[in-house]
Amino acid sequence: MVTPTTPPAEVTLGLVQMRMSADPADNFARALERVREAAARGARVICLPELFRSRYFCQTEDHAQFGLAEPVPGPGTERLGALARELEVVIIASLFEKRAEGLYHNTTAILDSDGRYLGKYRKMHIPDDPNFYEKFYFTPGDLGFRTWDTRHGRAGVLICWDQWYPEAARLTALAGAQILFYPTAIGWLVPEKAEYGAAQQASWETMQRSHAIANGVYVAAVNRVGLEPGPNQGIEFWGGSFVAAPNGEVLARAGTDEETLVVPIDLRKVEFARTHWPFLRDRRIDAYGGVTERYLDG
Repeated sequence: MVTPTTPPAEVTLGLVQMRMSADPADNFARALERVREAAARGARVICLPELFRSRYFCQTEDHAQFGLAEPVPGPGTERLGALARELEVVIIASLFEKRAEGLYHNTTAILDSDGRYLGKYRKMHIPDDPNFYEKFYFTPGDLGFRTWDTRHGRAGVLICWDQWYPEAARLTALAGAQILFYPTAIGWLVPEKAEYGAAQQASWETMQRSHAIANGVYVAAVNRVGLEPGPNQGIEFWGGSFVAAPNGEVLARAGTDEETLVVPIDLRKVEFARTHWPFLRDRRIDAYGGVTERYLDG
């Protein structure tokens, strides 16, 4: 029987920003080493980028890529759980889930520091844009917005395109999250970078910092890096992984190359933020029925 423990007020996050090769086994092995590195530097909750086992295959619609998928829980979570138990760290890992023949999800698994598989989140918002053809591969999530009590705090997980939706952040915060983790694969289409690149990256960061402020939570966004080949000259993943405090302050930000951020946070600041900026208290839940409508005509 597992004895519950009270999470510490102070915890150190590890954000693994990495580039992916064409070899899934190589990517997995390097991810495990980066987790070890983060743990050696004091990280207790370590998050990997979105779909870290492979290059971003959604740049094209290719049935062969379904061969990358695996059950969750399954072999990947077993290896990650063993490492979490060895290092006594929480691991948050994005995987391509095969649920059944013809049914796949973009899924993140949560492994506690004793190696237990706590559960998974299935990406709710699925994009479909040039070089981001995720609707071909992924069924929208059906598990809702969830949080997990880990040994090192209450974590909520959302994935990449979910970043743009305040409803997702709010519902996950209302489920008790102290930290919102966003495993991510976002970058520039090469021909667009010069004209739109700076604004796109600024919008991405600003949106997530606003989630931290509006919900009084920490936000940890974990991106990949590197130019990956594909149509339209491929995607240049911009990195820029960061941790934002409940007041929106960026505590640490990665550059454009491989990097592991190790960032101490104080979970007591969640309550401080929520009592000083009581947005949850002052919500008019009686007046928000329209948010479940597609559009308010007239």
